[in-house]
Amino acid sequence: MALSVCNTVTDERGRELTVHGTSLFPAACYLDDMQVDIVPWHWHEELEVSFVESGSAVFSVDGQQRVMESGSGWFINSGVLHGAWKTTGGAGRMHATVFHPRLVGGSMDSVFWQSYIQPLLSDPARRCVCFDPQVSWQREALEAIEDAWKACVAEPPGYEFKVRHALSAVIFLLAKNCPSVEKSPTEKSLRDARRIKEMLQYIQEHYSEPLTAAMIARSASVSESECLRCFRAIIGTAPIQYVKQLRIQKAAELLQFTDRKIGEIGAACGFQEMSYFAKAFRELKGDTPSAYRRKRQSMTEEYENPAQPHFY
Repeated sequence: MALSVCNTVTDERGRELTVHGTSLFPAACYLDDMQVDIVPWHWHEELEVSFVESGSAVFSVDGQQRVMESGSGWFINSGVLHGAWKTTGGAGRMHATVFHPRLVGGSMDSVFWQSYIQPLLSDPARRCVCFDPQVSWQREALEAIEDAWKACVAEPPGYEFKVRHALSAVIFLLAKNCPSVEKSPTEKSLRDARRIKEMLQYIQEHYSEPLTAAMIARSASVSESECLRCFRAIIGTAPIQYVKQLRIQKAAELLQFTDRKIGEIGAACGFQEMSYFAKAFRELKGDTPSAYRRKRQSMTEEYENPAQPHFY
């Protein structure tokens, strides 16, 4: 299991399709280098804890953006739409441990599930919690996140116990220090989140076709102006700009994991003019499609066939 290259592939609703760990040990750790790629908008049923090990990154969830500096981190609850990308001043490097709640909670009739996991999963006020190392209990949480990460990557004998112990500590600290007394999200923000998922589903199903803001708006039974407002509030960009970003992300996946011709990939991802595809791809990824393919395939081969184990 150990360290995996981050490659966020989603379904038509933005739900991540990656299988995190195994049925026997449902946890996996990922390295995200903002200089190489962004973490696109996605959500998953699993819980996530992340740590910024160097630089900084823009982290966004529920329409709220925050610059996370080195040494900070966060907790993401199940089903929460989120993404991350580099800051204007540079790119950060961060790592994440994604795990199923049952790893910590056990069966649903256990005290761990009923007293700690279920209240956390059902609490809209704890959809995301950011950790600042200057706050004592949050520093403890960050240290536990690091302990889980190091054990997960190195896999020493009995590492499964160490990972579960460290992640249990994070959950306990959240239960102890973030009780469900904070102001819950408004009905408007929850409605926006539901509408965004509907519109993201439509875009995922039709990104290879000509799309307009009006078409996207109709998929959620809202006006075009409401569609624009909702995207600005939650995603932070216009719907057509998001479509462009998604098309580039889909093209990047095909470039890395298939041998299809570049022109064929561009057309399959909704770009009818190859010159525009190359220009748009370079704007978002910093490389031409051919250069990106060479770098990413080389990186994949390095992780799949390492000369020596990778420890971070």
